[in-house]
Amino acid sequence: MKRLSTAFFIFLLFDISHVARAQETRWRTFSQEAISLYKKGEYDKAVDAVKKSLAVAEKEYGPHHPDTATSLNNLAELYRDHKKFTQAEPLYKRAAAIREKHFGPDHSLLARTLNGQAELYRAQSRFGDAEPLYKRALAIREKSHKSDHPDVTQTLNNLAELYCVQERYAPAKALYERLLPIREKALGSDHPGLAAGLHNLALIHQNEGRYEQAEPIYKRVLAIREKTLGRNHPDVAQDLSILAELYRTQDRYALAQPLYERSLGILEKVAGRHLDVATILNNLAFIHHKQGQYAQAEPLYKRALSICEKSLGADHPTARITRENLAGLRIAMDRHTPDDEAGQQVAQSRFQWFSNLMGRP
Repeated sequence: MKRLSTAFFIFLLFDISHVARAQETRWRTFSQEAISLYKKGEYDKAVDAVKKSLAVAEKEYGPHHPDTATSLNNLAELYRDHKKFTQAEPLYKRAAAIREKHFGPDHSLLARTLNGQAELYRAQSRFGDAEPLYKRALAIREKSHKSDHPDVTQTLNNLAELYCVQERYAPAKALYERLLPIREKALGSDHPGLAAGLHNLALIHQNEGRYEQAEPIYKRVLAIREKTLGRNHPDVAQDLSILAELYRTQDRYALAQPLYERSLGILEKVAGRHLDVATILNNLAFIHHKQGQYAQAEPLYKRALSICEKSLGADHPTARITRENLAGLRIAMDRHTPDDEAGQQVAQSRFQWFSNLMGRP
């Protein structure tokens, strides 16, 4: 959403300044009104204002004028922001056609539209459609700007995120390794704008088993977020849990446990995060379970199960898995006989679940 708002204002302000040098028009008035309404979070009114600017542009300048393309693009951005993808797509396509015909195939405004359309496709999981648009936008921007220009880094980041979603880690890693030094030079080493890219790079290392490379990057993300948001922010709790999960994966339980405990302490105070709390309770219980600390593990599993059943229902897969975890613990505690078939299945399956499904909150 934040990336959208920046793009939206750039689209409008670029052409508004152009019109202001020529003459005051109703198109400019409606466009400025849309900006003001969007800043206030009045989405429906902003849409109405952009539609009015589009109607004026088409009437005063014609359906193929660059200002018409600007209004089309802005309306598409607003629709995409509110997941009205069907309405957004033809607007992007029309804006791109106008801009390419008017400015040529290598203009920066065309790249903006292509990037927005690619973002639309990524939001719809149409990755095959998104990739060539990102690549074309990137090629235009690299040709038009220096390598450290914000438009270049924006598209590098978007394409890297696309590859991450597809689990295409090699090309994503290459893009992040190119992108992050540029952003660090421009923003500073502890700027919050670095955190998301650093996190994704660490995640790539983790998913490919390079834990030693992932650890210092996760720590850096945590330090940035603590400095920016404060030590008790929910996003900090998430980063604590992520680093703890890295340690848990390596059986470094002594390092993982205090991080989970701190994350749990933060999220327990945040309304609406009960399922995240249940996840951390499960992860923390698992650490005690693996170390034979059954008395410590049992109440954590019970709390997690209670939350899952209350929030999701007793028959939900997550609740079922949590019950199996608790049953597996009780097998180990000799409170449940493993001789029956259900007990055998639980004993065989519980560790696979922890390995595969214990996720990030």
